[in-house]
Amino acid sequence: MGDIVVTEFITVDGVAEDPGGSEGHPHGGWGFETVRGKGAQFKLDEIRATDALLLGRRTYDGFSQAWPGQEGEFADKFNSIPKYVVSSTLKEPSWTNTTVLQGDLAEEVEKLRQRHEGDIGVHGSLQLAQALLDRGLVDELRLMIFPVVLGSGKRLFSSDASHRPLELAESRNVGDGVVILTYRRS
Repeated sequence: MGDIVVTEFITVDGVAEDPGGSEGHPHGGWGFETVRGKGAQFKLDEIRATDALLLGRRTYDGFSQAWPGQEGEFADKFNSIPKYVVSSTLKEPSWTNTTVLQGDLAEEVEKLRQRHEGDIGVHGSLQLAQALLDRGLVDELRLMIFPVVLGSGKRLFSSDASHRPLELAESRNVGDGVVILTYRRS
């Protein structure tokens, strides 16, 4: 049975918005100012262990435009694995191996868990990640914390998030001031 693994780029002050710089945040692109070396290796190792991607519509749209033209091991895996996008409006996805999920989120996630043995990765997809966390559907949460403070922007955890105990499974420094905290449901 597969695990739902949410990985988020997040600033020290908790902002998860626009790490790639394509969403129009005044300080967008902060996530790629420092990721190299061990951080890039972490992302490669992570995608190697991923059986499928579960994405929100906005992230899917950005990824489906950016990744098909990329080359290398990461891009090859990212482009070839099954992708599931949660959307009520997308009808005909263009990215290879994409299936649109439109039903009840908890039911669709359970079907994905049964269908896949390895990790089902949720990258970015902030609104989807929040919905999964709120419903207790996340098996593992990986916070890739960047040494930057933005002061404003969308956060992974909303002010009305429910109490959810987590167990720290791993903490590692991947260089350039980036720390990865991995939590499992307790």
